[in-house]
Amino acid sequence: MPQISPSILSADFARLADEAEAVRGSDWLHVDVMDNHFVPNLTLGVPVVESLARATDIPLDCHLMIEDPDRWAPQFVEAGAGSITFHVEAAAAPVRLAREIRAKGARASMALKPGTPIEPYEDLLPELDMLLIMTVEPGFGGQAFLDIMLPKIRRTRELIAKHDLELWLQVDGGVSASTIERCAEAGADVFVAGSAVYGAEDPAEAVRNLRELAAKASADAWWACEH
Repeated sequence: MPQISPSILSADFARLADEAEAVRGSDWLHVDVMDNHFVPNLTLGVPVVESLARATDIPLDCHLMIEDPDRWAPQFVEAGAGSITFHVEAAAAPVRLAREIRAKGARASMALKPGTPIEPYEDLLPELDMLLIMTVEPGFGGQAFLDIMLPKIRRTRELIAKHDLELWLQVDGGVSASTIERCAEAGADVFVAGSAVYGAEDPAEAVRNLRELAAKASADAWWACEH
């Protein structure tokens, strides 16, 4: 079943507990952590994640768009995150970091910017619980989906199948009712959606609609049939 992870980057930061409640029924709550160094934006840090974890029972999926994730990622697990995504472009020792995240009890995920190919990291895939393919340049919400990422999603799904891995494949950036089916057909099964959810009149209904669209698209997809 496809999973939907609403991004609080598009939520009202002054009402985060209420905004989490507004998407009850979501599989995850996606928390974008930006440091104004790895990406040109600044969002929130460990204390806010800690508070948010106390305020909602939706598991937190923390996407670290920061320098030195090797140092900071374990602190986000301790703050209550159930899944930690670090960028391979920023990690000094991605295998060691993934293993540390797992050892602390969270799911370990690795993200790739649009210009970063998946193929050099094929041998790392068994160390991960999820791989994130960015479908926009990281740093800002509300960007248009990059269709040129669809072949990369497909190639990644092929590698997952090649090694027979139970690895989730997440996409983040421009995911909406008009793009989610293409992502699901290509091989994604976890979807981060920001403005498509929090810009809707009924965010919880938007989550249900996105999940339904993804489920229909993936049911007959090439990768689902081959699995």
